[in-house]
Amino acid sequence: MGMRLPPENPRVFHITHVDNLPDIISGGGLISDAALMACGGPKASIGMGRIKQRRLSLPVSCHTDLKVGDCVPFYFCPRSIMLFVIQCANSPDLAYRGGQGPIVHLEADLNEVVRWANSQRRRWAFSLSNAGTSYARFHNSLTDLGEIDWDAIVSNDFSNGSHTPRGLPVKEGKQAEFLLEGLFPWSLVRRIGVASQAIAAKTRAAIANAANAPQVMVCPGWYF
Repeated sequence: MGMRLPPENPRVFHITHVDNLPDIISGGGLISDAALMACGGPKASIGMGRIKQRRLSLPVSCHTDLKVGDCVPFYFCPRSIMLFVIQCANSPDLAYRGGQGPIVHLEADLNEVVRWANSQRRRWAFSLSNAGTSYARFHNSLTDLGEIDWDAIVSNDFSNGSHTPRGLPVKEGKQAEFLLEGLFPWSLVRRIGVASQAIAAKTRAAIANAANAPQVMVCPGWYF
């Protein structure tokens, strides 16, 4: 079986709690963990505090003096392993216990984001696995997108024994991340995927007065 090639127009996804949308919009977009921590953290935190702290000191090796925590992180797929952890709500590192229901996916077009970043001289990179590990490998050229294990990205089976045609654990490759330095502008969000009509209504209300009002869709396949 051959290895899956990168999609022509890759999408990237950031998950957040629906209650964070008003602050994200009023702030002009998503800000890095370093910036978030400096201003007291988000209204509804769904991340793992210990891991976020570690990311503040981990280097993005393809850029001088850039740390993982200085960037806004995205996955290359919805229905991420992090969302599964949130839904299971049994990790001692996770303070949030509200399940996946209120979590929304902010979707963006990777090529569009990179064009914007380059025009603003804003650094970006992608990792081949979880960027919050000391062994993560990073690239900052779109010509290297084939290094990502796209079979892992699209796989829904990330149990410990599952491997891709490259022979690598799905669990590793599926956690590949796209990182954008500093701030990810709200204007680049193209679609918002939600779990239910109730959260869709709450999302539409939150973005009603925003200059950019992305399409809001109930996407059951993006959830567990």
